[in-house]
Amino acid sequence: MIKLADRMEHVHSDIRGPLYREALKLAKQGVDVMKLNTGNPASFGFPLPESIRTALEGRAEEAVPYCDFQGMPAARQAIIDYCISKGIEDVEPEDVFIGNGVSEVVNFALMPLLDPGDEVLIPTPNYTLWSNTIRLTGATPVYYRCDEQSGWNPDVEDLRSKITSRTRAMVIINPNNPTGVLYDTQVLYDMLEVARQHNLIVFSDEIYDRLVMDGLEHVSTASLAPDLIVVTMNGLSKSHSLCGYRCGWMVLSGPRQHRIQYRSGIVQLTSMRLCANALAQLVIPAALADMETPHAMVRPGGRIYEQRAATCEVLDTIPGLSYVKNNASFYLFPKLDPKKFGITDDRRFAQDLLHATRILVVPGSGFDYPEPDHFRLVMLPKANELRDAMGRMAKFLETYRQV
Repeated sequence: MIKLADRMEHVHSDIRGPLYREALKLAKQGVDVMKLNTGNPASFGFPLPESIRTALEGRAEEAVPYCDFQGMPAARQAIIDYCISKGIEDVEPEDVFIGNGVSEVVNFALMPLLDPGDEVLIPTPNYTLWSNTIRLTGATPVYYRCDEQSGWNPDVEDLRSKITSRTRAMVIINPNNPTGVLYDTQVLYDMLEVARQHNLIVFSDEIYDRLVMDGLEHVSTASLAPDLIVVTMNGLSKSHSLCGYRCGWMVLSGPRQHRIQYRSGIVQLTSMRLCANALAQLVIPAALADMETPHAMVRPGGRIYEQRAATCEVLDTIPGLSYVKNNASFYLFPKLDPKKFGITDDRRFAQDLLHATRILVVPGSGFDYPEPDHFRLVMLPKANELRDAMGRMAKFLETYRQV
C-alpha cells in the first residue's frame, strides 16, 4: 500500500467530500438530490452572459499559443483599470498575475512566502482552500474568530491575541464564504492596523465583491492601506457564472521596494506553469466592463435577491434555527439550537438531512468552524425550488434530535 505524505493528514474539502460522493451515488440510483453544497451558478441555469459570448466570437485562434506567463496584456490592463475603480493605488502590469481560478493563484501567493512552522491568521469559518493550501506549504493556519453576534464580523481582539513571532500573514475573506456577509469598513481598518503593527502581508479574497446587496458597497482592502503589502484575489467564476472557465487573478500592491523578492518567487512559480487558460483571458476585459450582469442578479427582482428572499421566508418559520442574513454572495450559514436538536455532530446532521430530504448541505466543520451546530446553504436554485426544499427541511427538523 502506498503511504500518503504526512502533509495530507489535515487536508479536507467537505464541499466535494465524502457526503458529496454519497449524494452522487444516490443520483446514479435515480434519486433527485438538491445539491446545495457548491456555489456553481451555471449548474442552476444561470446563463452565459452575452458580453462573454460576444467577446469570444471569432477569437478562438488567439488563445491557441501560450501567452505571457502573467497573463495577456489586455486582460491585465482591464484588471488594473478595475483596481483603479476600486481605489487601489499604483498598480502596474507587473503586479498582476492571472491564473486558472483563485484556487491556483492562492497557491502561487503562499508558496513563496511560507516555511514550515510559519503561521497565517485565517478566519473561522473560512473557505478551506486557504487553510488547506497553508497546510500544504508546511505552515500552520491559526484561526481568528468571526463573531456571529456581531454579524459575523471578525473579532479584532481575538485576531490580535493569536499573533506570535511566527505569524507571517493575515487572510481576509470579504465578502465572506461561508457566511455571505460583507465586513464593516471600520473592522477592516482595525485589522489592517494589526497587520501594520506586526509587519504582516495581507491576503484579501474578494471574489464576491460584485455580488453585494441591500444598497451596500464593497470596499477593497488594498484601497484602505496603500502602505501595506496587500495581495488581492478576484475572478469571474461567481459574478459572471464562469466557474468552468477557471479565470482568476491576484494583484500585488503596496511598497514595491519591500516586495521585490516576494514577487520574484511568484514569477518562478507562474513561469514554471507556462500560462493560464488563454481562452478565458480573452473575456476578462468584456466581463469587467459588464457590471450589469452581476448587479442585475442582486437587485430586487434579480435571481439571487429573490432566491435569498424565498429561502429566508421559510427559515424564519423554523423553531430552533437562526441565521445572520447575508448581504453578499449567495450563502447562508444557519445555526441549529444545540439544546433543541441535541446537535453534537454536524457531519451526522448533514448526512441525516441528505437521506431524509434529498438535500445536500455542507456542515460547518467543513469550513473549519469549531462548533458542531452550523451548516452552509447555497441559494442558487430558483426561488420556488428553494422554497420547496426549505419546506422539506422544516418538516425534517420538526422531529429531529441527535441525543
